[in-house]
Amino acid sequence: MTTFVLRALATLALATAPAAWADQALATSKNCMTCHMVDKKVLGPAFKDVAAKYKGDKAAADRLATKIMKGGSGVWGTAYMPANSQVNEAEAKKLASWVLSLN
Repeated sequence: MTTFVLRALATLALATAPAAWADQALATSKNCMTCHMVDKKVLGPAFKDVAAKYKGDKAAADRLATKIMKGGSGVWGTAYMPANSQVNEAEAKKLASWVLSLN
């Protein structure tokens, strides 16, 4: 498929899908899915594992949004999460909220 067709299909899917899929689409567009999957560890933890770890932590969304933008290490072992300069603050907060909703 051409890039145009794929983008058209993604746009159509976002227009008709629930909000949670729109956030997964944002994660895909910002390359989060290169290292993470929703329910399976890749290089980084599964998003559902992140949600479980921080369940009930009221400050988690802000901390995760910061980590999404600035990167970090040490929480999930020795793997390093690089900074994501292509993600702005509003997008990072949306991604963090979506990840935390996956429990």
